[in-house]
Amino acid sequence: MLIKITRMEQERIKSIRIALAQINATVGDLEGNARRIEEGIQQARELGVDLLAFPELAITGYPPEDLLLMPRFVQQNLKILGEIAKGARGLTVLVGFVDKKDDIYNAAALIHNGELADVYHKVFLPNYSVFDEDRYFQAGREALVFELQGVKIGVSICEDIWHAGDPLKTETVIGDAEVVINISASPFHAGKRDARQRIISSQASDNAVIIAYVNLVGGQDELVFDGNSMIINPRGELIARAHSLAEDLLVADVDVEEVFRARLHDPRRRKEKQTLSPDHIPLKTVRLAEVKKKAAPLPPLESNQPIQYDGAAEIYQALVVGTLDYVRKNGFQKVFIGLSGGIDSAIVAAIAVDALGNENVTGVAMPSPYSSEESLEDAQQLADNLGITLLRIPISSILDSYLETIKPLFHGMREDSTEENIQARIRGNILMALANKFGALVLATGNKSELSTGYCTLYGDMAGGFAVIRDCPKTLVYQLADHKNKKEGKDIIPIRVIKKEPTAELRPNQKDTDTLPPYELLDPILLAYVEEDKGADEIVALGYSPEIVREVIDRVDRNEYKRRQGPPGIKITPRALGKDRRLPITNRYRNF
Repeated sequence: MLIKITRMEQERIKSIRIALAQINATVGDLEGNARRIEEGIQQARELGVDLLAFPELAITGYPPEDLLLMPRFVQQNLKILGEIAKGARGLTVLVGFVDKKDDIYNAAALIHNGELADVYHKVFLPNYSVFDEDRYFQAGREALVFELQGVKIGVSICEDIWHAGDPLKTETVIGDAEVVINISASPFHAGKRDARQRIISSQASDNAVIIAYVNLVGGQDELVFDGNSMIINPRGELIARAHSLAEDLLVADVDVEEVFRARLHDPRRRKEKQTLSPDHIPLKTVRLAEVKKKAAPLPPLESNQPIQYDGAAEIYQALVVGTLDYVRKNGFQKVFIGLSGGIDSAIVAAIAVDALGNENVTGVAMPSPYSSEESLEDAQQLADNLGITLLRIPISSILDSYLETIKPLFHGMREDSTEENIQARIRGNILMALANKFGALVLATGNKSELSTGYCTLYGDMAGGFAVIRDCPKTLVYQLADHKNKKEGKDIIPIRVIKKEPTAELRPNQKDTDTLPPYELLDPILLAYVEEDKGADEIVALGYSPEIVREVIDRVDRNEYKRRQGPPGIKITPRALGKDRRLPITNRYRNF
């Protein structure tokens, strides 16, 4: 685990040393998650930390989904919590777990000097986007403030900090909390880091409080958690931030006197003391006994800054993390990828190599009678650039056998997409056979533009165990390729792959634009319809052709059945296809 050290002020009157441990937890790996927590506790102890916080549901991993309906799972998580508590002597620790009372709760355990001192239950249970917490948990009904070394500290969990009122208001106004710890499991999408910081900064300045926010990191199925744990001062300013998309331990000496100074200059607080609604949630207060420990000087500050990413770089790294964790956490080492010579398979292969190493990635070129020599050359060039093995398995004879077998059944009928799709399905079968034989995983290469419009083949190019760029529009794929080449300082993705007109090469002279609008036109319409829920008239008002808008919407609506049967993929947009957007397959409503 990396360690990041900072100091809010060298000269301090009243302070507390806080550590935020953003760990990569795995859902269901109770013992493995416990080991990560115990390692963080040991590091914090060596650094003389007063208060150490771990993310939301750190013991179970997030989201545990229907594992929560298994009583044995809940009971084992409680047993693990007890073991963690015993190993935390000399420290105060906040750790996320599942509490069991009259119901089950998304909870934070307050551990002090080896004992469970108290428990906080999450008040606001999100039930939107990828969240489904109302299905599992009972909502908490109390705020919690504890006093440690003369410092009053409030506790909240993820969604609780996004609400302007309780529990934050009760903790800071009634409970006089000077610091609020928020333990979180907040998934990544492009732009989320900055939006999250704006919310937390606003809460810190509005309540004149220091907020220490610790987030989960790593991939879990479709989700990637980006870390970016942070400490915000009472003026809403970022004081310290942990790494993005990597495990980290952020340690800070927090000057609590800064809170007192800020509140002296804030007349709103005096009025809030008098006028806070009488129906605010109840407040529990806990005073923790002093723990005698040897003062430990902080190591010298690191000269390097936390790793941060912007735009395509951040998305690319999220895809790398999501791919690595999905493959490894599900027990695989190696992957197969069909390399067509196109941009989508090229970027998936590059991501896979960055995640798993080139020795664990194998490309497979499967030319048909319609595959161009140029595409085969591009696939080989990409494989050489990435240092991966490329298998070449022609499918012409297999295709001929298929066509000869079904010829009597299709007598007198002209060829159409049926014959095209057979080629894709042959390739899917070969990839799956290789994966089965060698105990590997197939990475599907379809993008969000194709999946949205159904421009993909069930049991063909959709075959695979994981769809890396499932949530990446085609135009973003090009940006990712450009980022990869700029980052490496050379053309890892061959320029001809980037420049060529997209084609599936399933019939002579085929181009994607034979079936779809140009991606520069298609992707903004998909953004408006899929991610922003705009109707056809609203999209047309943006300046798009009514005919094209209607065609795109119709394609999206008609192809829900395909998306349901595709492999999971990494969420990187605010609204991904799948958990974010679930429409009935049998559905006659048309949004035009």
